[in-house]
Amino acid sequence: MSFLPPRPASESAGVVNRFNPNCSDFFLEGTTPNLPGILVDGTVKDQNRYKPICQLFKYMKKKKVYNTYMFATLYDTTNKIPVFSAFTFTGVGPSESRPDTWMIEPQLDGGLDPDMSLENDGVTYTHQAVNQDFHNSVNLTGLNKGHLFSKGYANQPANQNSTFTLTNCVPQVQSFNNGSWGKMECKVRKILLKQCLDNTGKPKAYVVTGAVPSTNNTLNNRVNIPDLMWTAYCCYNKDQGKWVAEAHWGENQGEGKGKTMPSNSMAELYEMLNQHYPDGGVQVFPDQCSTAQRLMDEDVHDHCVYDDDCVCSSVGIKGHYLPVVLFPVLVMRML
Repeated sequence: MSFLPPRPASESAGVVNRFNPNCSDFFLEGTTPNLPGILVDGTVKDQNRYKPICQLFKYMKKKKVYNTYMFATLYDTTNKIPVFSAFTFTGVGPSESRPDTWMIEPQLDGGLDPDMSLENDGVTYTHQAVNQDFHNSVNLTGLNKGHLFSKGYANQPANQNSTFTLTNCVPQVQSFNNGSWGKMECKVRKILLKQCLDNTGKPKAYVVTGAVPSTNNTLNNRVNIPDLMWTAYCCYNKDQGKWVAEAHWGENQGEGKGKTMPSNSMAELYEMLNQHYPDGGVQVFPDQCSTAQRLMDEDVHDHCVYDDDCVCSSVGIKGHYLPVVLFPVLVMRML
């Protein structure tokens, strides 16, 4: 998290209940989503509960230390999950392995470090999830750490590593995460790489991914297990000369192999989210995205099991899954 520098008392209003301007590039035209009762016209309504985080990541490259803002998150300290994470997609790059331990946000619990970092021994974190909350959660509950800003959408190893903070994840049912949600993420990544190109031919799209909390379903009696997850992107398609946008959502529950997730328009997403924010008026992107055309890409009907980098690790043959690396010729024929 990065707060604005201290200001005189007369100027302090609005400092802690709005996103740091360093995060503006992660929102189209610098415009944050509207979620009635939570975030309206860029202002957090209950700043004791909801915290805007400009995700700051410290890393080393070529023996130099860098502090870089990577993405933006609105965090719910009561449910201990993010409301949404927002980022700018600019392509994908070389990948590194997953870290063993996820980071936390020190400033949510009174820390002074502005960077996301590892937990400190002896510190009690009351306003956010910690690694212990997820200890053995897959075996015990079938839940894993589900990214909002996915590692597979990040363009460099440092960006990828920055996604492994617990302020960017929710308890997600593993079969949903590895199933229709994971396939959808990989399908969307293909679309963004091909269809969302700026005037220089480089990928550029705005993505917001969120979670709708459950009423009383929790992990470790602390961390809310959301009822559903949603995601949307918007970009300017220079070939078509117009804005395009698409949305997806799914219930956070167990599912069988082969299930896919339909694509939806922004209007359909708003209609769905307005059922969960009854005051109405949900809007994720500026107006040009609200009525933008949806790209009619083919649905995912393959039987791959995708990893974090959208690499197909196996294919289904009559209900059985075979490692791709062991059957390259068979796989190529099937594809």
